[in-house]
Amino acid sequence: MKIAIGADHAGFEEKEKLKKTLDELGFEYEDVGTFSTDSVDYPDFSQKVGEKIKAGEAERGILVCGSGIGVAIAANKMPGVRAAQAWNEETARLSRQHNDANVLTLGARVLPKEEIPKIVRAWLETDFEGGRHAGRVEKIMNLEEK
Repeated sequence: MKIAIGADHAGFEEKEKLKKTLDELGFEYEDVGTFSTDSVDYPDFSQKVGEKIKAGEAERGILVCGSGIGVAIAANKMPGVRAAQAWNEETARLSRQHNDANVLTLGARVLPKEEIPKIVRAWLETDFEGGRHAGRVEKIMNLEEK
């Protein structure tokens, strides 16, 4: 599975640390930026990750900003993206099991630094349950057509 990763300036340092977690787990990834702590606009990186998913160049994405909220809002405007903000391992797992989230968003300024790799690991190692949840996810995806 290939992961597209992106962040704004507030999430840059955590994004860089995530690379080590992804390497340890054996995931291939593409970093779409930003590449420094210089001020940038988070929607630009949500768009880049969303485009990678839409084009089939990545199966999942991870976005980091200060709160995790802005990148989630922006990413969810992209067709085919189901971005979920997780604040612990349980919400990360549930976003995969029940919502088939294909983008994880994280808040670098609000999450304990030691929890971020655990959240990412839980999200990447959890599969979509399907079943009764599949119809609900289909309804979510149908909202894009309206």
